[in-house]
Amino acid sequence: MTVKLTPYITLEGRAREAIQFYEQAIGAKVVSIITYGDMPDMSNTFNEELKNLVANAKVQVGEAELMFSDNPFGSPIPSGKKVTICITTNDVETSKRYFEALKEGGQVNMPFQEEAFSPGFGDVTDKFGVTFQIYTEI
Repeated sequence: MTVKLTPYITLEGRAREAIQFYEQAIGAKVVSIITYGDMPDMSNTFNEELKNLVANAKVQVGEAELMFSDNPFGSPIPSGKKVTICITTNDVETSKRYFEALKEGGQVNMPFQEEAFSPGFGDVTDKFGVTFQIYTEI
């Protein structure tokens, strides 16, 4: 089993622009990009502009990774949510165990469940106000 901690950056419609900037500025290499339009349950609920926003992206910078997404709802990103920590595992049960432990005394922002980009994903703010995205790699 592997476990990684990755900074996860959420932007207001500028994730693709930020990725291009980091490609030029620090030699980032795109590993994957999924738009909201690529997600089966979302494609009919968004207009064309929103479908092109980044739902989940991963870039490699040297030995490290950064992850990105756009906030699709047009509202400002709450304090503490612009940069979060993504805990990545390759085991759904381990990911779920981390999620369940971190939610004790905290707040669930997105329940742990299967998503188009991950067999097990959830978003939780712990009792200290730190937000974690729990991500299981495919």
